[in-house]
Amino acid sequence: MLLHLQKALAVLGLLLAASCQLAQAGTPGEVAVGSVLREASMQGISTPSRRLSDFRGKPLVINVWASWCGPCRQEMGSLERLSRRFGGKQLNVIGISTDDYRDRAQAFVKQFNITFSNFIDHELFLENMLGADHLPLTLLVDAQGKVLGKYYGAQEWDSPQSLAMISKT
Repeated sequence: MLLHLQKALAVLGLLLAASCQLAQAGTPGEVAVGSVLREASMQGISTPSRRLSDFRGKPLVINVWASWCGPCRQEMGSLERLSRRFGGKQLNVIGISTDDYRDRAQAFVKQFNITFSNFIDHELFLENMLGADHLPLTLLVDAQGKVLGKYYGAQEWDSPQSLAMISKT
């Protein structure tokens, strides 16, 4: 009996180790923290389409979200306040929707009165490049396009702690 329990625990340990390695593997083509983002075309939701490189020259906050994501809804107000606080002068805030349907993403932007630029990623290119294996994901990027940090889960992006972290960019 004890031998069977030990074998079962050993198998469970191997499965757990394998799943941890899978979780750390990231998404296909993911750009790591410390690396520069690759070029990408982005289809606008409420703004004209742009290229990711159009936002170089100032620090950038990129938020990856979906209309069905509860934590994304939770943090959207703080991202809007962050965007309005800086008004595109010292940094830019953009959103990337992973929704399959443009009308759902547009309804989300309208519902939350989002004024910063938002784009939709139908083909999962940006989702994979940014590492959005779960949502929400927010990246801090320096003025040259280098990823300084990736933050999963809902945050208060206009809190004193977040503003201090962002100011380091």
